Amino acid sequence: MRPVTRNLILGILAVLVLLIALGALPSLLGSGDPYYLTATPSNATHAAVDAGTLSERQYPYATAALANASDGEAGRSAPYRTGYVGIKEAFTHSPFDELASLRGRNPAAAEGDAVYLSDNGTLYRVAVARP
Repeated sequence: MRPVTRNLILGILAVLVLLIALGALPSLLGSGDPYYLTATPSNATHAAVDAGTLSERQYPYATAALANASDGEAGRSAPYRTGYVGIKEAFTHSPFDELASLRGRNPAAAEGDAVYLSDNGTLYRVAVARP
């Protein structure tokens, strides 16, 4: 193998490792302000996304908030911490991404900054909150 080809391959591998590290490192650092996805029971009549069709892998914040909601009490997901510079948001999954995806699934279920989910006959208003 030519030295130029070898150096190009090593350069590409170094860039890939750096991009992977940028994606994993911000979520491990836990820096920045915490945001939570909250699921609050609602008595309103509103169009809703069926929570039974949500995957825990694709919607970890929404499913955790619904799982933590019980007996008419609001549930909250694990915290998502934003980065200081704004780099983290490009590499990690956030509650904001989940709300945007839920709005795309059923635009009629969205109201302002919130989305309504229906889980086992209970209607929940799901929104991002800061403590």
